[in-house]
Amino acid sequence: MDAQTLAQRCTEAMWQNDRTTQSMGMKIISVAPGEAVLTMTVQEHMLNGQGSAHGGMLFTMADSCFGFACNTYNQFAVAQQCSINYVAPGKLGDVLTATGREVHRAGRGGVYDIEIRNQDNTLIALFRGTCRTVKGQHLPEEIHD
Repeated sequence: MDAQTLAQRCTEAMWQNDRTTQSMGMKIISVAPGEAVLTMTVQEHMLNGQGSAHGGMLFTMADSCFGFACNTYNQFAVAQQCSINYVAPGKLGDVLTATGREVHRAGRGGVYDIEIRNQDNTLIALFRGTCRTVKGQHLPEEIHD
């Protein structure tokens, strides 16, 4: 199986059990080896006390994008460390896009950068995550393909 098909099948397998990403209304737009793009509309229950998108919601979106990007190689990968910089507020009704890309991958570790932008292409947040692979595969039957 080629790398793109493997990435898509791993994403489909992860999506089936990812209740958080589904419950927040996120949609997977695309995946490729080491990459993922997700969208989410800021809803009223996602607002903080100042009326902007709660930082935890933005972090969760970025973390979901990170998770899908680093799990495209049919090896379970988990977050080891993550950080986020909030640079502009998300607002009610904003359609946010999280774009994740692999910066470095070697051995059992990887580094991924995620940008969250709104529908006007305004940068909302920057996230960097490092992952570590652990035992397990998304598609056990495909490990030798």
